[in-house]
Amino acid sequence: MSEKYIHIYNNLINYTRNKDLYKNLEREDNFSDRLTLFLLHFSFFLKNYKNEENKKVLQEIYDYNFRQLELSIREIGYGDQSINKKMKNYINLFHSMLSEIHFWDDLSKTDKLKKISIFLSDFQNNKELLEYFDDFNSKLSKKTLNSYLKSVSNP
Repeated sequence: MSEKYIHIYNNLINYTRNKDLYKNLEREDNFSDRLTLFLLHFSFFLKNYKNEENKKVLQEIYDYNFRQLELSIREIGYGDQSINKKMKNYINLFHSMLSEIHFWDDLSKTDKLKKISIFLSDFQNNKELLEYFDDFNSKLSKKTLNSYLKSVSNP
């Protein structure tokens, strides 16, 4: 598989590693928490760049990211049968996220908070996470997809 989208994947991973995202989690974070935050970041990324012109590239990025996630799950030590089940669950979760944030820019803060809380129910004070994802969404909207494809730095 081509490595040309590794920078986008790594940038999304770096966003997910932001310790401030986990400060309102009243327990130690786990792989599932990190994966949920990764998928939320990726959802916003796709939402911002989805158009007919980017369709092929975004599909390649989508395929690449989910292949990388599958490899990460294998590294943890899951067997083939459980990997298939977990990947199906993660892909369904991701598509649910995409659906919920599709009209993000048109939602009120209250509605946005409800949407974020669907996926981050174990987190306390989701208002801070809402502000974070609003800011993240705004930053994405100010750049082109091409700038991310050619960049190795954080967006």
